[in-house]
Amino acid sequence: MELSHNTILITGGTSGIGLALAQEFKKRDNTVIICGRRADRLDEITLHHPGIITRVCDVADTAQREELVQWLVTNYPGTNVLINNAGIQLLTDLTNPCNLDRVRSEIETNLVAPVHLASLLVPHLRNQEDAAIINISSGLAFAPLSFMPIYCATKAAVHSVSLSLRHQLKDTPIKVYEIAPPAVDTELGHDRRDDKTQSHGGMPVDEFVKEAVEALQNNVYEVAVGQAENLRAKREQMFTVMNP
Repeated sequence: MELSHNTILITGGTSGIGLALAQEFKKRDNTVIICGRRADRLDEITLHHPGIITRVCDVADTAQREELVQWLVTNYPGTNVLINNAGIQLLTDLTNPCNLDRVRSEIETNLVAPVHLASLLVPHLRNQEDAAIINISSGLAFAPLSFMPIYCATKAAVHSVSLSLRHQLKDTPIKVYEIAPPAVDTELGHDRRDDKTQSHGGMPVDEFVKEAVEALQNNVYEVAVGQAENLRAKREQMFTVMNP
């Protein structure tokens, strides 16, 4: 993948992996556009990271996804890269009646949104040079944690969709990449922590971004970063280890 002179949309770009990718690609002379639900965070990013373009959008909302793409192709017709990064990670106890609003929110954000955005942008990306769709899945796509079954299932689905989309687009200029992170030191998963701003630890986000970008540069279409490689290579064994 060409790492400079692109116009890149990153969903879920207000924190964590999304923001770190935005900063890295901006340093590499790309036009970077991020979207997120929280206007206050986007305003803060505009203040502290001049040059990163922001747009308020809740990707869990169908109409807002459609409006985002219409705004994008109208105002930034050179857009040639979509990074589907937005995601939420919630606890779900399937041994009791579950809260379907939470289940639907997780599925809509983690799976439906990237599928829909990719389908909306493919007609535009077909006409762009060095076009790419980059899906952020997870090591948990291969070996799930049982206390967050919906999150893990959506990431397994993102992995499957990435394989299918790559095949469907094999005769087009659009490349499809999948990056599966390990546990990364971000706010993701704050649903299970009393302090919602606290990180769960894990791989430093800058280290993750370095490895992910290196894989993109080398046209590695599916990369499991760090400990995620163990989850992919030894999924049954790792499931037993993680779920005693």
